Amino acid sequence: QVQLVESGGGLVQAGDSLRLSCAANGRTARVYAMGWFRQAPGKEREFLAGVSRDARSVTYEDSVKGRFTISEDNVKNTVYLQMNSLKSEDTAVYYCAAGRYGGSSPQAYGYWGQGTQVTVSS
Repeated sequence: QVQLVESGGGLVQAGDSLRLSCAANGRTARVYAMGWFRQAPGKEREFLAGVSRDARSVTYEDSVKGRFTISEDNVKNTVYLQMNSLKSEDTAVYYCAAGRYGGSSPQAYGYWGQGTQVTVSS
């Protein structure tokens, strides 16, 4: 089993930056890829960014490319999401995910964090 614990969410103003962290514990050897998703009220869960464990594969959803950066620290088993130039439409619950397969589909990830709220005021 793999446990994911997110942190770093909060209330910020438009144009601000925020960094989310996700610490993985447990059988992390099972994890090939980690990703970040978000879900706004009334909307489906949306892929944001993903990274393979060896960092050779990094993908972004087009709407956040250039503003969000995913990175990882394999020593700490932690993945980060640096978010810059935040907009009101970025307001959502942000989820960290891990799995044996990467990609943009939520079905590719078998482990999920509890989510952290990000609210961007305009």
